[in-house]
Parts: sequence; C-alpha cells; structure tokens
Amino acid sequence: MSLFTKLLKPFSLAAPASAEAPGVRPRLFWSLFPRSDRDAGDAVTSNFLLHWFPAKVSKASMAWNYSFWLGTITAALFLLLTLSGLPLLFLYVPSVERAYQSVKDIEYVITFGRWIRAVHRVAAHAMVITVVLHLARVFFTGAYKNGIARNQHREWNWVLGVVMLLLTLFLSFTGYLLPWDQLAFWAVTVGTNIASAIPWIGPQVRELLIGGRAIDQATLIRFYVLHIIFLPGGLGMLFAYHMWRVRKDGGLARADREEIAESAREVTPSPTKTYTLLGVAKGTAPTVTARSLEAANSNVNAVPDLMRRAMIATLGTIAVISILSVFIASPLEEPANALITPNPAKAPWYFLWLQEIVTDTTIHLGAFTINGAFIGGVVLPGLMIGLLTVWPWLDKSPREVTGQWFPRVRRTQNLVFILVILFVLVLTYVGMELRGPYWEFYWPWEIWPTVPGRI
Repeated sequence: MSLFTKLLKPFSLAAPASAEAPGVRPRLFWSLFPRSDRDAGDAVTSNFLLHWFPAKVSKASMAWNYSFWLGTITAALFLLLTLSGLPLLFLYVPSVERAYQSVKDIEYVITFGRWIRAVHRVAAHAMVITVVLHLARVFFTGAYKNGIARNQHREWNWVLGVVMLLLTLFLSFTGYLLPWDQLAFWAVTVGTNIASAIPWIGPQVRELLIGGRAIDQATLIRFYVLHIIFLPGGLGMLFAYHMWRVRKDGGLARADREEIAESAREVTPSPTKTYTLLGVAKGTAPTVTARSLEAANSNVNAVPDLMRRAMIATLGTIAVISILSVFIASPLEEPANALITPNPAKAPWYFLWLQEIVTDTTIHLGAFTINGAFIGGVVLPGLMIGLLTVWPWLDKSPREVTGQWFPRVRRTQNLVFILVILFVLVLTYVGMELRGPYWEFYWPWEIWPTVPGRI
C-alpha cells in the first residue's frame, strides 16, 4: 500500500476487508448503513467524520427530552453561519465609504442576497439563544458534576462552555457593526461605552476595542477581522476540544445516572457472549451476571442510531432557519452618521438588560453621582460570570443526582438560577419594548412622542 493510500484511508467510505464476506463487492456507504455491530464499530474508527462519536452510546442519553439536542443544534447553527457567511464574505467591502452600499447591494441587487443575509442574521441570533439554553440545561441537570467513572473533569468542560458563551456574544457583537447603518453604529457605540466604565483602564479598554477614540475605519476593519477569522476560528477549536472532553468524560451525564441507578440490577447474560471479564462469579457454580448497562438493551451503536438523530437535528435546524429567513427580513436603516444620534440609542438586544441596569443603578445625590455603568456594566455582570464559572466547585450535591432534571437536593440553586434568568429576560423586554425617547419608560399602550434625532 502506497503512502498516499494510507493517508487517504481515514477519509475513505469503502468497507474494510473485515466488513465484507469474501466475494462480496464492497459498499460505498457501508459506514453510514452498517449491517452488523462489527460494521458499526469499524465505521467509527475508520471514518474521519464519524470518529466524533463513540462506538456505543447509552439509550438514555439519546432521549430527545433530556438534552433536547441543544448542543447539536448550536453546532448546526455555527455550520450554517459559516456557509451563509462565505458568499457574504465575497460581496461585502469593509470600508466606511463602501460598507453600507455593499450591504444594500446584497439586500436589493444580488440574487438571493436578501435571503442569505437573513439566514446569517437569524442563525446568529438563534445561536446566542441556543448557547444560553444549552448552558441552562447543563446547570438544571447538574451535568457539570463528575459521575462514577474515573478521570472525569466535567467541571472544566463547564468552564469551557462559559467561555464559548462569551465568544458567541462577542462574535455576534462584532458582526453587528458591519452593515454600517445607524442601528449598527449606535448599538456598538452604546455597547463599547459600557466598557469604558471599568475603573482606571476603562478608556484604554474601549480604545482597544474600537481601535481609537472614535468608531471609524479602524473600528470597522478590526471588527471585520475578528468576526471572520479570530472569533470563529477560536470558537471552532474550543468546540472541537469540548466534544473531545465529552467523550473523555464518558459521554453525557445521563449515562452516569443510569449506571448509578441500575448498577445493582442483574440481567440474564446472553448465551452467545462471554462475560468472564465483565461479570461476577457468585457461589460455587460458575454463574455469571452482567450489569444492565452492559446488556444489549441499554446501549446502542453510535452508527447509525446516534448519527441518525444528529442528522435529524442538524437538517431540521437548517430547514427551520431557512424557512424563517424567508419571512424575517434583516433591517437596514440609514447610513451611519456620527453627528445624528437616534433617540433612543439602544445596544444589541442581548446587551439590553445591561443597558437597563446601567440606567437603574445611576443615582444622582446632589453633586455626587453613582456610576451606573460601573455597577451595571462591570460589577454585576462580572460577579454573575465569575460565580457561574466557579459554581461546579461550589455545588456540593451528591453525584447520584448527576444528569437528573430538577432533583430535590438542588431545588434551591435551580430556583435561584431560574430567578436570575427571569430577571435578565424582564430587563431585556423592558429595554426592547418599553424604553422610548430619552430612555423614558412607556407602557405598551402608550404612544411614544416624535422626537428628532440629536445632533
């Protein structure tokens, strides 16, 4: 066998010699449709893409109502963002003189340009939502805690998930500026102004983000490079490591829970298998028992069972986003103008809760003013992210509840987490729908006054 053939072997879909009977013509897609357990195992080890999966997976961890396949949906959204971003990459011009016009051409001139841009925007917003939901699911099930397997480090995978959440937010934030219209320009202005509230280094941090003291060409090119190269590249590498750690930790936490709950239950060994190394001899007779997770009805082959569900989640996500993008248009306002301030000027929707906290914590006491940007934009979110990061080490719940939805022993911490989520959602709604000109509060039935933009 030549060196070139050996290098291509992991990518090949041709069946190995052991997978086919003598005289049977090899099947091209044998690894996608295995005929035996041996075929299924060989598919995982010999196919580059299928090597993501373990050879066997627990039925319980594959249930739709356990993980809701939020991780797979998020990965599908990231794939869709990459695919929809490629044509936009060739059509967009990262220049303050031509950026707006290039986006306008994509929207009104390029064939299917409006739909491609809508797919990119809807998928970006959906990815922010699914990453948050995925993190919430892991918290509610205590899946950041180690089970009974050796050398598990699920707490570090949780920390990695928090970092990926921040990268996802920043990835969406950098893409927000690229249309270079009034909505994008002033949303980024409000968002970066919050960073300037950091004591001592705030102005320097803002200058580092925007490439100067004003949002101009340096800011646009900086956000553009971050958006298309560094942030997606870093997120992709972290995702690969995240998946590798899931496998190293024994799969989803649901499998540990099932093993703990059923380790004492005995099943009748199969007469065609040998359990000498797996079972336990009892009494004087060579009677051998098998644990339930080692029985054939507890585990299934990753190929095609796990692969089939992953494909359903991926293709379903792509289909839903594609259909929604037909009806949800991407906004494009007037070209960016630093001299005309919209009233009100709002941050991107996922940062509106911070903008609302900044407003609510800014207190004037005579000549003294409490800086709400520091409290609401730095201290409070910093404490929330820090506490979220170290929580796996603070949670002292027993390992028996790992992978279980809302166990009684974790009721208090789950309730607090729900209240925090509701707090963020309420503030986001207030900032999005109830804040009008001059950031005044208006009830849904009140009409906003018409106020010209400030110059």
